[in-house]
Amino acid sequence: MATQTQDTVTSAPGMPQLDFSTFSNQIFWLVLTLVVIYFVLSRIALPRISGALVERADTITHDLAEAEELKQRATEAEKAYEQSLTDARAEAQQINVAMRAEIQLQLDVELEKADLEISARTAEAGATLAEIRDSAVSSVKDVAKLTAKEIISAMGGKADAKTVMAAVTARMKG
Repeated sequence: MATQTQDTVTSAPGMPQLDFSTFSNQIFWLVLTLVVIYFVLSRIALPRISGALVERADTITHDLAEAEELKQRATEAEKAYEQSLTDARAEAQQINVAMRAEIQLQLDVELEKADLEISARTAEAGATLAEIRDSAVSSVKDVAKLTAKEIISAMGGKADAKTVMAAVTARMKG
């Protein structure tokens, strides 16, 4: 039995791929498999891949165009914003000038009222002072008459009221 196992071992070829008797069969199946793979790839897989690539390129082109349009819109919006900001500043400046003019007008009116009130009070105070002065002059005349009469009578003279009045009036005039 040992000889029989040894024969089978020596007579058995090695790897079937390296057996020259089956090369033509292997080449046939290799070519057939490659042709099938080629047709499957060229008819099914490659069109799908190329369609996906074309769709992707179209999407990228579309997205770039849309991004450019959005960039242009953003630039226009920024310009519009800057313009409205400039307009708002100009309007605020005009409002500021108008408010200052209105406040100045109100201030002038109030100052005029205050000046009129001060003038009225000054006139009133002048009139009051004139009254006080007239009253003081009258009181001084009365005191001067009485004092003159008393001095004349203390010196032993007799003075009539008309003479004393004329002397006091002349003395007060200067």
